[in-house]
Amino acid sequence: METESATGAGKRGFAGGPTGLRRLTPGLLAAERAAAEFAGLPEGVAVPGQVLAAFKAAAPCLGLSPRLVHAVDWLFRFTQPQDWGRGGRPIVWPSAAMQQEALGLSATRVKALNRALIEAGLVTMKDSPNGKRYGRRDAQRRIIEAYGFDLSPLAARYQEFLRLAEAARVERAEIGRLRRRATIARNGIIQSLETAAEYGFWGEEWARLERETKELARVLRRLETLAEIALAVETLERRQRAARERLENLLSGAGEIAAKAVDSDPKGTENGPHQYTYKRSLDPEQDTVMAPEEGSAGAAGIFSELGTVAAAAPAKIGAEGGQTKPRDNGSGKILRLSADELAQLAPRLRVYLGTAAPGWPEVVTAADWLRGELGVSQSLWGEACLAMGREQAAIAIAVVSAKDPAHFRTTPGGYFYGMVAKAKAGELNLFRTIWGLRQQVQAKTGRRPGKTGEGRGSARWH
Repeated sequence: METESATGAGKRGFAGGPTGLRRLTPGLLAAERAAAEFAGLPEGVAVPGQVLAAFKAAAPCLGLSPRLVHAVDWLFRFTQPQDWGRGGRPIVWPSAAMQQEALGLSATRVKALNRALIEAGLVTMKDSPNGKRYGRRDAQRRIIEAYGFDLSPLAARYQEFLRLAEAARVERAEIGRLRRRATIARNGIIQSLETAAEYGFWGEEWARLERETKELARVLRRLETLAEIALAVETLERRQRAARERLENLLSGAGEIAAKAVDSDPKGTENGPHQYTYKRSLDPEQDTVMAPEEGSAGAAGIFSELGTVAAAAPAKIGAEGGQTKPRDNGSGKILRLSADELAQLAPRLRVYLGTAAPGWPEVVTAADWLRGELGVSQSLWGEACLAMGREQAAIAIAVVSAKDPAHFRTTPGGYFYGMVAKAKAGELNLFRTIWGLRQQVQAKTGRRPGKTGEGRGSARWH
């Protein structure tokens, strides 16, 4: 028979002074309940290693650090197959000194690690009367007496580990498919850009598409959650379809011109000036593409899904950096709102921001992407920019995105149309809406969004 001594459990302070007893916590109680139900390996498990493998596969989903996973793996090595059978108990009793040496941790860190294992519901402790870890086996290597780490909660959670691991596998596979779709869409846009340049269709709309595609691809590489990646991929695919349809329309128009030129001048398209089938702006400051009034949304040009309307008059910028002031609207109050706070109030806007510290140009661009998701047409977005100014139109889009879907009588696009109509009539009051959003966020988080102290970057009311 074998006996191994180990240091006892860490002593805790209590109302009457140190007792040497381990404090009961919800995690410890849950682990003890799981251990009490242990009756051998779960059904369908042939060897203990399957339990360990399921745990390792599920560990990332549980938010466990690699150090905890390594500690469980190390403790697992002290168990023997018969410990996991019916009537047995997988208890191991390595000393604290062994743990420190094997895991490369100090005594204090080892104690903290053991507490974390218990709180995570991975192990429970069977304490000896003297607080030391030790155990004995008989001639058949069965445990007769043991005090130390009880690993039976791992077996009790085997099915949970399997479900989590499978869900993670499915999510990884879906993310892989989404990233492949993103690559296909990006390649399709590049193909359209190259063709547009080759046929002489290149202009600001195509240059903007190229810039925004690069930016969206960069943002995609940083996204991790399935929902965010899916949203970004769908946005990229919409741009790819719009670009392809626009290019087809341009090629069709160029083909008709070339066919007519052949009848009168065999060298017409070679020696004559290039013909364009879209309206070219005479205002160098205006980057709004004039789309045909008929045809599908995709045929309306690249701007059916892309770009930023720059024809609108700029909004007033506050004295503090990165803040904008919407119109007074006769309320006597002026709203000062930072770009960063707006992103906090409207989380769906942040998905399209390419920087952690956005300025208003980035917010306007992100709002133009977001409005496509909300079903706001390019023409309505242009009207909003003209009626409110670009920054205030971006704020309005963010406000719509932050509202509960049940709030809308029709659609988010219809709601935004009503906001634009009020802005044209001088009746739009963003003051109350932003204030309401701030109150909602403050109720959830306990602090006002964007509130970093009295000074630069703080939102104030006048």
